[in-house]
Amino acid sequence: MNEHNELKQLKVIEMDAGNVFSGQTSKRMINGYSAASIYTPKSDPDYIYHDTMREIIVWLMNPSDPLYIFGPTGSGKTSLIKQLASKLNYPVFEVTGHSRVEFADLAGHLSIEKGNMIFQYGPLSLAMKYGGLFLLNELDLLDPATASGLNSILDGSPLCISENGSELIYPHPMFRFAATANTNGGIDESGLYQGTLKQNIAFMDRFWLCEVNYPEPQAEVQLLNKVAPNLPEKLRTGMVDYANEVRKLFMGESANHAELENSIEVTFSTRTLMRWADLTVRFQPLSQQGVQPITYALNRALGFRATRETRAMLHELAQRMFSGSEHGIN
Repeated sequence: MNEHNELKQLKVIEMDAGNVFSGQTSKRMINGYSAASIYTPKSDPDYIYHDTMREIIVWLMNPSDPLYIFGPTGSGKTSLIKQLASKLNYPVFEVTGHSRVEFADLAGHLSIEKGNMIFQYGPLSLAMKYGGLFLLNELDLLDPATASGLNSILDGSPLCISENGSELIYPHPMFRFAATANTNGGIDESGLYQGTLKQNIAFMDRFWLCEVNYPEPQAEVQLLNKVAPNLPEKLRTGMVDYANEVRKLFMGESANHAELENSIEVTFSTRTLMRWADLTVRFQPLSQQGVQPITYALNRALGFRATRETRAMLHELAQRMFSGSEHGIN
C-alpha cells in the first residue's frame, strides 16, 4: 500500500527542542522526522499552546511510560498533542474510544481484497511498526476489559497478531502511546460525563498522568485578536469572560449561580469561542434590522445544542454581560 511505503521511508532526525517549540536554541535535543507524512497532523498557525505543553515535550523526548491526558471537555487535550506532534512531523494514528471498541479495532483484522484474504493493520499496529504516536481519545469510555488487554503493550512488550500468522510487532524506538479522557480514570464524581467507566487500577498505574485545563483568559483574548480583529477590543475580552463563566456553570463552580441544583449540559471550547466571534462579525449587518448579532451568533455557535432552559439562561447571562455601548453592541 502506498501509505505504508511512505511510512517505511520515514527518516528519524535530531532537532533542537527549543528551536522546534519556541524558536530559541536550547541545546536539548529531541527526535522527530525529516518530513511530514499523510498521517502527520496539519499545523495550525493560530493554535494557543497550553503551559502543559512542557510536560508533553519532556514525555516526547525520551521513551517512557504511556501518557494519559485528562481534563474538561473542550480544553484542547487532543489538539495539544496533535499540534506538538506536527512540529516533529510525527505520524499520529488516532482512535476514539467507546464501549463497543474491540482489540481488533486497534490491532487490525483480516479482510478480503481483490478476492484474496489479507491482513489490514490497525492504528496501534501501524504506530508500533513504523514509529508513530498512537492517540486513544476518550479512553474512559472504553470497556475496562478491552483497556486491560493493552497492559503488555503499555509495558513495552511486542504485539502478537494471531490472525496474521502470529506476527510479532516489536515497538519501534519512536513509538509513543497517548490517551485522552475527561476523567482521571476513576469514578466521575462530578456527574458531568455520562458513559465514562472506571478503569482497572493496574491499567491506570502504567500511565504518566497530565492534566489540561482551559487556556488562560489572556491567551484566548490574544487568539480572538487574530481571528476577529474587527470586533471591539472590549467585546473580545467580554466574550472570553463570558466563555469562562459558562465553563464554570458547566463544572458547577459558578459563584454567581450558586442556586442551580445541576450543572448545565454545554460548555465553551476554544474552537466554539472562535466560531462565536467569527459568526458575530458575519451577522453584524443584522443589527440594522434590530437583531443583536452577538446573541444571534451565540445560538448558532453553542446555544442550539442546549435545552431551552439552558438557552434562556445563556441569553440572560449574555444580556447582562454585554448590555451597554461599551461593548460595541448596537
